[in-house]
Amino acid sequence: MNLHAIRAIYGFELSRWFRTLGQSIISPVISTSLYFVVFGAAIGARMGSIDGVSYGAFIIPGLVMLNLLNESISNASFGIYMPKFSGTIYEVLSAPVSAAEVVLGYVGAAATKSVLLGLLILVTARLFVPYEIAHPLMMFGFLVLTAVTFSLFGFIIGIWADGFEKLQIIPLMIVTPLTFLGGSFYSISMLPPVWQTIALFNPVVYLISGFRWSFYGVADIGAGVSLAMILVFLSVCLAVVWWIFRTGYRLKS
Repeated sequence: MNLHAIRAIYGFELSRWFRTLGQSIISPVISTSLYFVVFGAAIGARMGSIDGVSYGAFIIPGLVMLNLLNESISNASFGIYMPKFSGTIYEVLSAPVSAAEVVLGYVGAAATKSVLLGLLILVTARLFVPYEIAHPLMMFGFLVLTAVTFSLFGFIIGIWADGFEKLQIIPLMIVTPLTFLGGSFYSISMLPPVWQTIALFNPVVYLISGFRWSFYGVADIGAGVSLAMILVFLSVCLAVVWWIFRTGYRLKS
């Protein structure tokens, strides 16, 4: 294992993140704070509790997951797309660096950024809404697993994309709508029976449900099922990345 190569890629990606603090950190924190002001204070004060949890506290896991998914995909996809765009990807591919080391560097950096942002949003939420975390280790585990999984997904998007506009298609047109419809601001048990069944086909429901369980011990879907779904998606992403490096899909052509 070439640890020097992993550190070089990882360090470069993190340094790029710290050079754009306004876009990478300040903007998501401000937008999330507005969600808490509008939904947590203005609307939440007029709503009853959900599963024994105040509405302001109930939406915290959903808001963290909303930002986590988008940032994981964005960081990883942009991180691998720019070397392709500038042509420096060929230097990486020709260097004595294995595919696993390349993935560890890029995906590890993207996941680290997303986890740090998620923790920062949790700290910010504390300024607006009092909440407790029932299972902190499980919460952190869900946070890291989700960040790694969707950073891998973003890595795949960055390799697939052949233009800047394609980097935004899947996050904006698919991931964000699925997150909003995945129970970020409500419990799917509040939906009519038919829509509850349809919601189960939304993979983001399992992510948010498991993450919310780690906070309050209540969820629409069992934590074990949620964890299994994350591991399944992680396995699929790993298989796709392995195939990409094995065939050189959009890397060597």
